[in-house]
Amino acid sequence: MKDISYIVSGFRENIFSQITNLADKHGAISLSQGYPDFDGPHWVRQYAQENIEHGMNQTTSAIGTVSMRNALGTNYKKYYDLDYNADSEITVTVGATEAVFCSIMALVNPGDEVIIFEPHFDTYLPAVKLAGGKPVAVTLHAPKFSFYEDEFEKAFTEKTKLVILNSPHNPSGKIFNKKELELICKLVKKHDAYLVTDEVYEFLTYDEQIHIPAATLPGMRERTITISSTGKTFGLTGWRTGWACAPPKLSHAIRMVHQNNTFSSPHPLQEALAKALSNLDDYLPEFKKLYEQKRDFLYNGLKKAGFKPFLSKSTYFILCPITHLTDKNDVEFCKELIIERKVAAIPTSAFYFKSNEGEKHIRFCFAKKNETMTNAIKNLSLNFPKI
Repeated sequence: MKDISYIVSGFRENIFSQITNLADKHGAISLSQGYPDFDGPHWVRQYAQENIEHGMNQTTSAIGTVSMRNALGTNYKKYYDLDYNADSEITVTVGATEAVFCSIMALVNPGDEVIIFEPHFDTYLPAVKLAGGKPVAVTLHAPKFSFYEDEFEKAFTEKTKLVILNSPHNPSGKIFNKKELELICKLVKKHDAYLVTDEVYEFLTYDEQIHIPAATLPGMRERTITISSTGKTFGLTGWRTGWACAPPKLSHAIRMVHQNNTFSSPHPLQEALAKALSNLDDYLPEFKKLYEQKRDFLYNGLKKAGFKPFLSKSTYFILCPITHLTDKNDVEFCKELIIERKVAAIPTSAFYFKSNEGEKHIRFCFAKKNETMTNAIKNLSLNFPKI
């Protein structure tokens, strides 16, 4: 039989599946994959149940329900002073992952170069390759996860089509500040490129840190695709409801990919989330307080266990250097933790494709019950030698 796609044949099972399978095999406590081990708000789930019972069970508009798009438009204006037309500039997708995929497929031609900050979310690279693009890495260097200006500038060529920016940033917890954003946007405009921003952790920021959407900077709205989702904000990651906001020309291109892929996002969930989005003012303060407390809980626990964690300013992840604990790389160390300590974390080398800095760190998730984290910390605190 003829070969399958040469691009797809190069893909491998991602690190999340590998770690989860190993953790299940050894009965390890999971602080690995990025989703809560507790449910999202009951009132949001109740909305969805009511919608299912009231017949919202058929396919809806490919671009998203009217109420969902209107709710998103209202919130972008309210929180960021960004005006997006609900009919021509907002597209609801099956999670932010699909929004990123559709955006890349809509923009990138074979041979185009795409600049990606590493460490990066693991689906960016395959999407660029599937579009025939060439990924170009710019490394965010620990412990502050800042980039070198000259390295970033040298990454641009006449073939640069797109820059992908994730802020707030997974896995580091970094929030790109205004000075960094201005530099990124300056070069994007200079080279007539586009910017795709993955902002799914936009409301999970701590210590009075502020998330600034790049589209709010001068001259950037017309060349930026702003992507987010409800999964992290409401702790309902399995509902897979995201969106892309962009000018009409870009939105049309995204919609052409979307309609020929998933076509539409689940109808009853969109309607439930449209209601939920109208209650953010009441919901967000306690939500952020809960996760900041969980961050502090795990951060302090890891310190007591012998780690030297970085204090995350956003998301629900904490990165830990490992070189003082082991001579092994991140993958080998994570396997040892699962087998010997019954705790699962994510090795961060999976988030890099140029630098080897990822081999020196591992990622823990604190979107977990305190009981889960307490038990994990106990396992990690057992007279930690170099293993």
